[in-house]
This record gives sequence, C-alpha cells and structure tokens, in this order.
Amino acid sequence: MIKIPTNSKKDVFTHAAIIVCLLMVLFFGFFFIYLPWSTNHGETITVPSLKGLTMEEAEDLLDERNLDYEVTDSTFTPGKKPLTVLSQYPLENSKVKQGRKIYLTINTETAPMIKLPKLTEMSVRSAEQQLLIAGLLKPSLEYQNDIRENEVLEVKYQGTKIEAGTLIAKGSKVTLIVGNGTGNVELEIPCLIGKPLDEAIIIISGSGLQKGTVIYDPDSTEPAGTVIRQNPACEDGKIKAGEMIDLWVAGNPPSGE
Repeated sequence: MIKIPTNSKKDVFTHAAIIVCLLMVLFFGFFFIYLPWSTNHGETITVPSLKGLTMEEAEDLLDERNLDYEVTDSTFTPGKKPLTVLSQYPLENSKVKQGRKIYLTINTETAPMIKLPKLTEMSVRSAEQQLLIAGLLKPSLEYQNDIRENEVLEVKYQGTKIEAGTLIAKGSKVTLIVGNGTGNVELEIPCLIGKPLDEAIIIISGSGLQKGTVIYDPDSTEPAGTVIRQNPACEDGKIKAGEMIDLWVAGNPPSGE
C-alpha cells in the first residue's frame, strides 16, 4: 500500500482538498450525468388526443410515441361508434415520460337493453326528458287529432306501438304520438261497411279518427275480413276528431289475435 507522506500541515490540507474534489466530482457526475442519462431527465412526450379513434388507430398513435395503454372501463354512448375511445387519462397535450401508460374508456360494441319509461299522459317536454334520462335519443313527433293538446297518447318503435316496460336498446329512437288539441273539431263519419278491414283502418286513420274495438262475427255470410257494421254508423253524421269507431268484421280473427 502506497503511503503519501504528510510531513506538514500543508500536505494534510492538500490531501484533504484532493479528497473533497474527488467526492464532488463523483457527486456531480452521479446526479447531473449518470442519473439524467439513466432516467431520460428532461425528455417528455406530448400525449395525443385519442377521443373518437378506434382501438387500432389509438394503438398505432401511441406506439409511434413509445407510450403504452390500458382499457380500464367501457360504457355505451348513443351516436358513438362501437369500440372507439370515449375518454383518456392523462388528458391530451399532457407531458409524460416515455413508456407511460395511458388509461382509456371505450364505447361498448352492443347497446344494453333498458325498459321504456311510462310516457303516456305526459307533456311532450316531460316525455323527452324521461327519454334522455333513460339513455334514448330525442324522439320523433307525430301529431294526431285529439283534444289532449301536446300530451303523449302512445309510443311507437319502428312503426309498432309499444308499452311502458318494453325492453328497447339504449340509444334507440322512438316516435311519440301527440294530441294536437283539435278534438272538438267535428268530422264526417266515414262509411266503412262492405270494405276490407285493412282498408277501413286506413280510412279511419286518414280521417283523423281512431280504430276502436274490432269484433269478429263467424256466423256472417259476408266474405271473411269484411266490415259488416260500425259504431257510430255513418248515418249518425258527425264525430269529434280523435274519437274511435268500433268495427264488426265477418269471419274469425286471424291467428295470434
């Protein structure tokens, strides 16, 4: 072992200064050279906007920036494409280190089924609010001659009447049948006797009236499906808009009724 002679105080201070200098070199070298190099100190990546992108597009964009991702949640949002990004964390334009994981929420591929809320006897505005709360789109409106102005009379989905509690896909659009307040208007009663039932129903609807009860008479000698009686009768003259006409039809009801 080599010994450095320290014959004087000057030699002691010199040796101490050399040791301090070496320690400082090691200290600054570690914190300002090695550590920044090993941790990419000062090098950040800007997080891109991923909202609305498909999973494939988002993955490609993150790969280009050496970022990782993880899908942490999925939900259904009407009007958004399936399997697209709805939200992200960290947010776009955030500064992160290379390899940082971006957490994603995506839109589910299939819409969940929900129960149609009760909408009849409500105002149009209240019914629209109930639909939005339930996760359904703003409805289409069809007005019908009825004294109940701006009141929902019935609900249709894809042309078919549906009742409250019916299962329907979230994000669907229904049609509200709404009264136009003209129920006091009197109309001529159409004469429907001798007409096929389907034609009679079209005439009733086109006249601003409603189809009432349909009663089948299997003993009638008229061709099956022919209207043989109506109430009120066309001889009665006038009927208020939106009122019903009951029909008696020859033959038996179709199977399923």
